[in-house]
Amino acid sequence: MSARLVVGAATVPRLADHVTLKFDERRGQWLLLAPERLFVLDETARAVVERCRGEATLAAIAEALAADYDAPPARVLADAEALLQDLADRGLVTQ
Repeated sequence: MSARLVVGAATVPRLADHVTLKFDERRGQWLLLAPERLFVLDETARAVVERCRGEATLAAIAEALAADYDAPPARVLADAEALLQDLADRGLVTQ
């Protein structure tokens, strides 16, 4: 059993190996697909998740998103951290 990932600003998030981000043309929605599970993402969640490639810290991801969306960086970091912690708790995000 692996240790629980605690997501923070220094985390370098990536999707777990068994998880795929996919656009469902028929539904017109972004999805996270995992074995026997499907999660529908809104545009905000998609913007965060698509940047989780194991290349940048969450702080850097949040900074880029804040610039892209002209939003307060601290708020973006807090919201992204909460989202990714939920996904990590479900086994969808790792580092």
